[in-house]
Amino acid sequence: MTNHVREIGCRAVPMPLRMTTNWSDSMKKTLLGAAVAIVATFGNPVSPFIPSAQAAGHGCGTVSITEMDWASAQVVTAVASFLMQQGYGCDVQKVPSSTVPALTSLAETGEPDILTEVWANSTPAYEGLLEEGKLVELANVLSDGGIEAWWIPKYLAESNPELTTIEGILANPAAVGGKFHDCPSGWACDIINNNNLKALDVEAAGLERFQHGSGETLQTSIASAFADEAPWFGYYWAPTAVLGKYPMVAVQVGEYDADAHACNGSADCENPTYSAYPEAKVVTAVSGAFMEREPAIAELLKNVSFTNEQMGAVLAWRLDNNASNEEAAVYFLSTYPDVWGNWLDDGAKEKLSALLN
Repeated sequence: MTNHVREIGCRAVPMPLRMTTNWSDSMKKTLLGAAVAIVATFGNPVSPFIPSAQAAGHGCGTVSITEMDWASAQVVTAVASFLMQQGYGCDVQKVPSSTVPALTSLAETGEPDILTEVWANSTPAYEGLLEEGKLVELANVLSDGGIEAWWIPKYLAESNPELTTIEGILANPAAVGGKFHDCPSGWACDIINNNNLKALDVEAAGLERFQHGSGETLQTSIASAFADEAPWFGYYWAPTAVLGKYPMVAVQVGEYDADAHACNGSADCENPTYSAYPEAKVVTAVSGAFMEREPAIAELLKNVSFTNEQMGAVLAWRLDNNASNEEAAVYFLSTYPDVWGNWLDDGAKEKLSALLN
C-alpha cells in the first residue's frame, strides 16, 4: 500500500493552522508549546540513506526513517521523529519513499533503519526479509489493522445498487465513469490491482485503468466526484480522512484467496487469478542491524501504535485544516498525551514532561 499524502479537498487553499474554538486555554497553550518544539525538530533537511553514526551530544546516533507518500504513514513518521529527537536525542533523517523502493533499499543496503506503516499482506518481499533477518517486525502500528478495497460513492450505490458488485460494474462500466482509479506506481497495490484487473479482463468490458501520479491526486479525484455527485470507482484504504469525510461503499468482489493474492503481488505473476484483499496487517519494521545498534529506540517503536479511530480523527483534522504532517503531529501530541506518554521510557518522559502535564 498504501501510502498516502497531504490530504486536501479539491477546492482547498493554503491557510494557517487553526485552533478549534472549543479547545480550552490550557490545550491551546500546550499546542503552542508543542508547535515551537516541532518547528525545531522538523527543521532538519531531508537526507538520503546514510550510514548511522553517533551524533555529537546525542543519546542515540543518526536514525533514518521512511516518509512514505500517504497521509497516515506520514503522521506516524512525524510523531515518531519528534519523540526520537526530543525524547531520545536522535539525529533523525526522514527519507521520502514508498513501500517497494524502501524494502528494496533495505534488502540491498540495510537502509533505511525504520520503515513506518508497512502493509505487510500486500508486500510479498516482506516475509522473506523477515526470514533472512534483514528486517525485524516491531509493532502493529495500526492496532486494528488496515482495510484495502475497491469502492464506489454511497450516493452511487443508492441510485444504482447493482454497482455494489464487480459483476454489475463490468456489465455497465459507463455507470462508474468507465474508469478504475488506481494507486500510484511504486505502491504495493499498484501491482496487485493491475493483476486483479487483468484477471477480470476489465479492458474487454470497456473499463479503463487510470493510474494516478500521486496519492494526493487519487484522493482529490474522490473529493471532485463528491462535489458533483459524479461516478467514481477505484481503490482506496482505511484509516484515512477521505473515507471518514466521504461516505463510500466497498464493492463486493468475491473471497480472499491467499495463493492468488500472493501471485498477484508479483509483477512476474504469469496467470493472475482474482482475489479480494485480506484485512491488512500494518506494521513498523526495522533493519536487523538497527535492533542491535539502537535498542532503546527499538523499544520505543514497539509501543508506537494508533487505533483506527485515533488515526482517523487526526487525519480528518488534518484535512479540515489543510494542515501539514508536522501540524498533524502537534495535534496528536496535544490531544492524546495519555496515549503516547505510555510509549516512553523514564528518561524520555522526563525530557517531555512539559507536554505530558
